[in-house]
Amino acid sequence: MAEDNKLFDLDIIAPDRMFYQGKVYFLEMKTSEGEIGVFRGHVPTTAVLVPGLVKIYQAEGEEPKEGVIHGGFVEILQDKVAIMAEIAEWPEEIDLNRAEEARVRAERRINTEGEGIDMDRAEASLRRALARIEALK
Repeated sequence: MAEDNKLFDLDIIAPDRMFYQGKVYFLEMKTSEGEIGVFRGHVPTTAVLVPGLVKIYQAEGEEPKEGVIHGGFVEILQDKVAIMAEIAEWPEEIDLNRAEEARVRAERRINTEGEGIDMDRAEASLRRALARIEALK
Protein backbone atom coordinates (compact mmCIF):
# COMPACT_ATOMS: atom_id res chain seq x y z
CA MET A 1 0.00 0.00 0.00
CA ALA A 2 2.90 2.38 0.69
CA GLU A 3 3.96 1.90 -2.95
CA ASP A 4 0.57 3.30 -4.11
CA ASN A 5 1.40 6.61 -2.37
CA LYS A 6 4.45 6.95 -4.64
CA LEU A 7 2.62 6.38 -7.93
CA PHE A 8 1.13 8.99 -10.25
CA ASP A 9 -0.99 8.86 -13.40
CA LEU A 10 0.73 9.11 -16.77
CA ASP A 11 -0.98 9.71 -20.11
CA ILE A 12 1.06 9.87 -23.31
CA ILE A 13 -1.14 10.91 -26.19
CA ALA A 14 -0.08 10.96 -29.84
CA PRO A 15 -2.30 12.16 -32.70
CA ASP A 16 -3.00 8.60 -33.81
CA ARG A 17 -3.42 6.82 -30.46
CA MET A 18 -3.24 6.71 -26.70
CA PHE A 19 0.41 5.67 -26.54
CA TYR A 20 0.54 4.96 -22.79
CA GLN A 21 -1.88 5.24 -19.89
CA GLY A 22 -1.26 3.99 -16.40
CA LYS A 23 0.25 4.48 -12.96
CA VAL A 24 4.00 5.01 -12.77
CA TYR A 25 6.66 5.47 -10.13
CA PHE A 26 9.16 7.62 -12.05
CA LEU A 27 9.45 9.18 -15.50
CA GLU A 28 12.40 10.51 -17.50
CA MET A 29 12.22 12.55 -20.71
CA LYS A 30 14.07 15.15 -22.79
CA THR A 31 12.89 18.74 -22.81
CA SER A 32 14.20 21.80 -24.61
CA GLU A 33 15.88 22.74 -21.31
CA GLY A 34 17.54 19.32 -20.79
CA GLU A 35 16.58 15.98 -19.31
CA ILE A 36 13.98 15.89 -16.56
CA GLY A 37 12.92 13.25 -14.07
CA VAL A 38 9.54 13.22 -12.36
CA PHE A 39 8.35 11.60 -9.12
CA ARG A 40 4.92 12.04 -7.56
CA GLY A 41 4.65 15.46 -5.93
CA HIS A 42 6.81 17.22 -8.54
CA VAL A 43 6.43 20.97 -8.76
CA PRO A 44 3.77 21.76 -11.40
CA THR A 45 5.58 22.44 -14.67
CA THR A 46 4.95 22.70 -18.37
CA ALA A 47 7.82 22.02 -20.80
CA VAL A 48 8.51 21.58 -24.49
CA LEU A 49 9.70 18.10 -25.45
CA VAL A 50 12.43 17.39 -27.99
CA PRO A 51 13.09 14.08 -29.77
CA GLY A 52 14.43 11.52 -27.33
CA LEU A 53 13.76 8.54 -25.14
CA VAL A 54 11.02 8.52 -22.56
CA LYS A 55 11.71 6.08 -19.72
CA ILE A 56 8.69 4.88 -17.78
CA TYR A 57 9.39 3.22 -14.42
CA GLN A 58 6.20 1.45 -13.42
CA ALA A 59 7.49 0.44 -9.98
CA GLU A 60 10.45 1.24 -7.76
CA GLY A 61 13.50 -0.82 -8.66
CA GLU A 62 12.10 -2.11 -11.97
CA GLU A 63 13.73 -1.68 -15.35
CA PRO A 64 12.06 1.09 -17.35
CA LYS A 65 9.74 0.66 -20.29
CA GLU A 66 11.25 2.82 -23.04
CA GLY A 67 9.68 4.66 -25.91
CA VAL A 68 10.61 7.46 -28.28
CA ILE A 69 8.88 10.83 -28.25
CA HIS A 70 9.46 13.10 -31.26
CA GLY A 71 8.54 16.46 -29.80
CA GLY A 72 5.46 17.84 -28.14
CA PHE A 73 4.89 19.16 -24.65
CA VAL A 74 4.40 17.87 -21.13
CA GLU A 75 2.20 19.11 -18.30
CA ILE A 76 3.40 17.95 -14.90
CA LEU A 77 1.05 18.15 -11.92
CA GLN A 78 1.68 16.73 -8.46
CA ASP A 79 -0.24 13.50 -9.11
CA LYS A 80 -0.52 13.38 -12.92
CA VAL A 81 1.65 13.87 -16.00
CA ALA A 82 0.19 14.39 -19.47
CA ILE A 83 2.40 14.25 -22.55
CA MET A 84 1.06 15.45 -25.89
CA ALA A 85 3.51 13.95 -28.37
CA GLU A 86 3.89 14.80 -32.05
CA ILE A 87 4.96 11.18 -32.64
CA ALA A 88 5.39 8.36 -30.10
CA GLU A 89 6.93 4.94 -30.88
CA TRP A 90 7.87 1.77 -29.03
CA PRO A 91 11.28 0.31 -30.00
CA GLU A 92 9.64 -2.72 -31.66
CA GLU A 93 7.83 -0.34 -34.04
CA ILE A 94 11.11 1.15 -35.32
CA ASP A 95 12.96 -0.11 -38.40
CA LEU A 96 16.70 0.28 -37.66
CA ASN A 97 17.73 0.27 -41.34
CA ARG A 98 15.23 3.00 -42.14
CA ALA A 99 16.41 5.07 -39.15
CA GLU A 100 20.06 4.69 -40.22
CA GLU A 101 19.18 5.75 -43.77
CA ALA A 102 17.34 8.80 -42.42
CA ARG A 103 20.38 9.67 -40.30
CA VAL A 104 22.69 9.48 -43.32
CA ARG A 105 20.34 11.61 -45.46
CA ALA A 106 20.02 14.24 -42.73
CA GLU A 107 23.78 14.38 -42.13
CA ARG A 108 24.36 14.70 -45.89
CA ARG A 109 21.89 17.62 -46.09
CA ILE A 110 23.49 19.34 -43.09
CA ASN A 111 27.00 18.97 -44.55
CA THR A 112 25.93 20.17 -48.01
CA GLU A 113 26.50 23.84 -48.55
CA GLY A 114 24.19 25.65 -50.85
CA GLU A 115 20.88 27.35 -51.17
CA GLY A 116 17.66 25.47 -50.81
CA ILE A 117 18.76 23.50 -47.73
CA ASP A 118 16.39 23.98 -44.82
CA MET A 119 18.83 23.51 -41.92
CA ASP A 120 16.16 23.49 -39.21
CA ARG A 121 14.31 20.71 -41.00
CA ALA A 122 17.52 18.73 -41.63
CA GLU A 123 18.57 19.05 -37.98
CA ALA A 124 15.09 17.97 -36.80
CA SER A 125 15.29 14.92 -39.10
CA LEU A 126 18.69 14.07 -37.66
CA ARG A 127 17.41 14.35 -34.06
CA ARG A 128 14.46 12.05 -34.85
CA ALA A 129 16.71 9.47 -36.52
CA LEU A 130 19.18 9.53 -33.62
CA ALA A 131 16.37 9.11 -31.06
CA ARG A 132 15.07 6.07 -32.97
CA ILE A 133 18.56 4.56 -33.19
CA GLU A 134 19.16 5.17 -29.47
CA ALA A 135 15.94 3.32 -28.59
CA LEU A 136 17.21 0.23 -30.40
CA LYS A 137 20.71 0.17 -28.87
